[in-house]
Amino acid sequence: MTLPIQDTDVTRALRGLEADRSAVRLRAAMAVGTTPDARFVARLLERCAVEPDFQVREMLTWALTRHSASVTVPGLLGEVRSERAQARSQALHTLSKIGDRGAWPVVTRDLLSDADDEVARSAWRAAVVLVPSGEEPELAAALTTQLGRGVRETQLSLSRALVALGEVILPALHTATADPDPGVRAHALATERLLQDPEAGFEFAIEEAKRVVALGGTDGQE
Repeated sequence: MTLPIQDTDVTRALRGLEADRSAVRLRAAMAVGTTPDARFVARLLERCAVEPDFQVREMLTWALTRHSASVTVPGLLGEVRSERAQARSQALHTLSKIGDRGAWPVVTRDLLSDADDEVARSAWRAAVVLVPSGEEPELAAALTTQLGRGVRETQLSLSRALVALGEVILPALHTATADPDPGVRAHALATERLLQDPEAGFEFAIEEAKRVVALGGTDGQE
């Protein structure tokens, strides 16, 4: 039999989430997830928006997933609309972990092209998890508008999101291989290579794609 959480325990856990030491905040988040209680949710959401430590943020997300989606999802949808980039990013990340497809409408094109790379990357991952059956081609078309964006890590995140959708991405990728931007063309070719050969590795795929683009090709043939 599980004993009810006492008010003093709730107070102690909530204070721990605000502690100066990240190790204390990590333990507090773990404790909150171990003994879920709806009284924790609002503070967990607040903390996600400002927590500087990556490991603690991951534990906060885990703690939220331990609570009922009926309690957490409405708050997460509100955070997705926050002006604070970290709040948007972490909320999208958490929604992708919960996997409630009822949250799909919040993953807008604006979020998929958010100016903040972390928000956009979280939106890409969430979109792939939450997209309703039959809407994958439309999502693929939206995602390919971001090809060529950012540093290598960001490009890899986008390629992984696209590849997770499967072969429905091929028409959108084919269109992108004719883009006037060589960076977009190379990224499209690299993503297509990863779809065909997941073991190739992104570094190899992108360098090969750049070589193909430099030689004036679009299909991997010299």
